[in-house]
Amino acid sequence: MAYNSAIDNVYNHYLTTYAPKSAVNGKYDAHKKSELRGVYNSMLKLNKDTPLYILDTSDDARKFAVGIKEDARNLRNTLASLGGLQNSPIFDKKTAYSSNDDMVSAEFVGDIGDEDKAVSFDIEVTNLASKQVNLGYALRSNNITELKPDTYSFDLAINDMSYEFQFNVRNGDTNLDLQNRLSRLINNANIGVEADILQNGKGASALRITSVDEGLKNGKNNIFSVNENQSQLAKGAVEYLGIDYVSEKPSNAEFILNGELRTASSNHFMVEHTYELNLKGVRAFEGDSATIGMKADLDTVTDNVEKIINGYNSFVDTALKYQTDKAGGTRLISDLKRVVDYYQSSLEKLNIEVQDDGCLSMDNGALKKTLAADDDFSRVHGIQDFASSVLRKANQISLNPMEYVDKTIVAYKNPGKSFPTPYVGSNYSGMLFNSYC
Repeated sequence: MAYNSAIDNVYNHYLTTYAPKSAVNGKYDAHKKSELRGVYNSMLKLNKDTPLYILDTSDDARKFAVGIKEDARNLRNTLASLGGLQNSPIFDKKTAYSSNDDMVSAEFVGDIGDEDKAVSFDIEVTNLASKQVNLGYALRSNNITELKPDTYSFDLAINDMSYEFQFNVRNGDTNLDLQNRLSRLINNANIGVEADILQNGKGASALRITSVDEGLKNGKNNIFSVNENQSQLAKGAVEYLGIDYVSEKPSNAEFILNGELRTASSNHFMVEHTYELNLKGVRAFEGDSATIGMKADLDTVTDNVEKIINGYNSFVDTALKYQTDKAGGTRLISDLKRVVDYYQSSLEKLNIEVQDDGCLSMDNGALKKTLAADDDFSRVHGIQDFASSVLRKANQISLNPMEYVDKTIVAYKNPGKSFPTPYVGSNYSGMLFNSYC
């Protein structure tokens, strides 16, 4: 049972920290059997040629290895969404646009090559999906709690699951002590709600519980509920704190799509498996709508160049966070700079500058002027080659993030008689389980 709990914690941590946040990423994280077989064969070859070594197991090294692998995956997905995996001209791809980005943003999630088939439509947002908020009583923070010292419990039900929370009330505990204890207990459970303490500046505080998701599903009236349970432990904490009171009820998003009234249980959803929409605000007046469609030509090229620059900079930023000899960020930054140096002249033709820290900066206005004078967009071929080189580096890092982690080589393989080392790949996997098992 303890083993299963540890595994659950690992997966929950991985999914909430690194899991793709959009359908775009999720789409390119799905693979065919042949692709997975290719990755497996690449790992076998890599393990076969890798010497035996002892890893640095510090927290910095672990966070660096996990973080850089996930950022490499995100960078690969960014390039893939522009068509980079098909070896086709990246800048021929159209991108989704919204005429009112303050109301709703759009992302194309259809199949590569189907951009021309995507239809445009109008959407008018009348109501945003909202979260549920339970707000407890405002109690005097420094007063000793009126609950008697004992072990208490209550149930929090969410997503058809009920979770029991147990906690102790000790002699001398103040109301704020109790609220802070429950806030940490709820947040550490990671079950889809978040807790915090509201203080009014007049010596009073209240425990607030907010759902992570918004909207109502399956015809329910709430997202979560807090109740006293039927255990033999002491009761009365829910009534004393008032955390069963729903101060803000959840609601679904409401919008008019091409004249038809629709609802959604989230502000983030897909339309016809083609567009991924993110509702941000409501209409300013009746008839105030946004047009969703596909952009082409100059705007598309500029947007795609910006996506590549932003994806690359995000990748570099992670390496900069761990730019120490032990973590391996310095060596990775050096490798990335060599790639940039090779294509620097091509980047400068597009008014893209290399910063001292290795990141890239661009002037959208200057880029558009440059491209406007370039009828066939020939100047972007250089950054397309740059993107392809970055993609190869991202694939290498994703396959073997341990390459940049500090390690001590114990023995080299016998030339001509080497064999796959099954435990090399598990070095990275073990870092996911560190501190859980």
